[in-house]
Amino acid sequence: MVKLSGVTVAYGDRFILKDADFLIKSGDRIGLVGPNGAGKTTLLRVLAGEEQPDSGQVLIDNNTVIGYFSQNVGEMQGRSALMEVIAGSGSVYEIGLELEALEHRMADTSQMFSDADMERYGQLQTEFLARDGYDLTQRSEEILTGLGIGPDRFHEPVEHFSGGWKMRIALAKILALNPDVLLMDEPTNHLDLESIIYLEAWLASFKGDVVMTSHDRQFMTRICKRTVEVANAQVTSYSGDYDFYIREREIRREQLIATYNRQQARFAKDEEFIAKFAARASHASLVQSRIKALEKIERITLPVESKIMQVQFAPCVRSGDQVVVLKNLTKRWPMAQGGEHTVFENISGTVMRGNKIALTGINGAGKSTLLKVIVGLAEASSGEASLGASVNMGYFSQYSSDVLDPNKTIFEEVFDRVPMSTIPAIRSMLGSFLFSGDDVDKKIGTLSGGEKSRVMLACMLAVPVNFLVLDEPTNHLDIQSREVLLDALSRFEGTLMIVSHDRYFLKHLANRVFELDKGVLNIYEGDYAYYLHKSGRE
Repeated sequence: MVKLSGVTVAYGDRFILKDADFLIKSGDRIGLVGPNGAGKTTLLRVLAGEEQPDSGQVLIDNNTVIGYFSQNVGEMQGRSALMEVIAGSGSVYEIGLELEALEHRMADTSQMFSDADMERYGQLQTEFLARDGYDLTQRSEEILTGLGIGPDRFHEPVEHFSGGWKMRIALAKILALNPDVLLMDEPTNHLDLESIIYLEAWLASFKGDVVMTSHDRQFMTRICKRTVEVANAQVTSYSGDYDFYIREREIRREQLIATYNRQQARFAKDEEFIAKFAARASHASLVQSRIKALEKIERITLPVESKIMQVQFAPCVRSGDQVVVLKNLTKRWPMAQGGEHTVFENISGTVMRGNKIALTGINGAGKSTLLKVIVGLAEASSGEASLGASVNMGYFSQYSSDVLDPNKTIFEEVFDRVPMSTIPAIRSMLGSFLFSGDDVDKKIGTLSGGEKSRVMLACMLAVPVNFLVLDEPTNHLDIQSREVLLDALSRFEGTLMIVSHDRYFLKHLANRVFELDKGVLNIYEGDYAYYLHKSGRE
């Protein structure tokens, strides 16, 4: 059991958590929800012991092993990918090393092996067995493979892996630890569909408790059976999954508003009585009684509702029937060691007006490269990707450096795209993406991932478009912002190509699927659910 009692965390004069209570019971699968910056990560850090509360208690049963996956992977160097995962098991790994050393001594007939050594060996062996130490290497290999790092990369130095792949190694470390309580902060970031499906299956068989945040609604709903909201420095529990939470939260909000309105009506009635009879000596005792009664009542305050991003598309001319034509398209990248790597070869296909196409494939299949060729940021090695008539394109890149200047302010970045627009109009548009006041003067280079995503969306929609090319637009957006974007894209009357690992998003949006698989383009003439069924991926 893990319990927080009356926990308060404040940064300066801002409360992140205030007198918060939180209990993790045996078998719990808890999804943490709430606006970005509300304190979900802080709560996880307090549970993991990485941050101490200003007041309150953190109570953890003896011998409870807690594993914490965060978005900060820390330093990784000096080991292979496999050894990094094995070493991440901490004391289990250390016990294994000590057992190995003792076994070498036992095999060496020139050394004395005392009764104390034998007793120590037996104790270590018992603990190692109880903590599944003998399966550690096999378990680590299976988890790495499931997360997309196969045997051919087990012994590759961790320094050779990019940031996204290091995140997978860090996640594998926590899973291989096989803790009693598993804390995860956005575990599906940087994972492709296959890895997410593997993680779901792994968690389904995991015997410990789970507490996690995720912006992937389908992943959250499938894994978590209890939902805890962190908002306005409070922690509120809901005894159901995310869908239940959405319904129950609205019911509770309506009940609170009704109670608040009744209380306000009573206050108004009592205050009217006090004002009317305050000057009459004959009513002095009644007036004082009402005043004292009002002072004793605990006043209901309505929680501040978080602001919601708003997405609107400017009217745009209709494009031709054929929006993009791919004809025998090939792309190769030069390799550092010489030669070329073929990303895809001789692929063909046509994007028609009104298509909402999900572009899928494993990490490294070439999805981002294909989008860059289509938008003109990369040249084809051979073949062509041609745009149709009257196509006005908007492009969202998962890499902000592709489209944003880190030295410009938010306002300057948008103004440069619509120089004929007025300052109030630009400020109004930025306000719809939650940038107001002095926020618009922040430098792009100082922004968080979520803020950069909102700037890129604002830039993309500042001009009329009828063809959207979106590469992971939901990265860094919370569930509520994803819902807003999904609703807007569903109503978008133009054409769309999108890369996303958010299955809920794609299932409610795509009407065709283009899959890149081993350099070949497979086209599925159906929605995302049809693709998953036909391809056997779910």
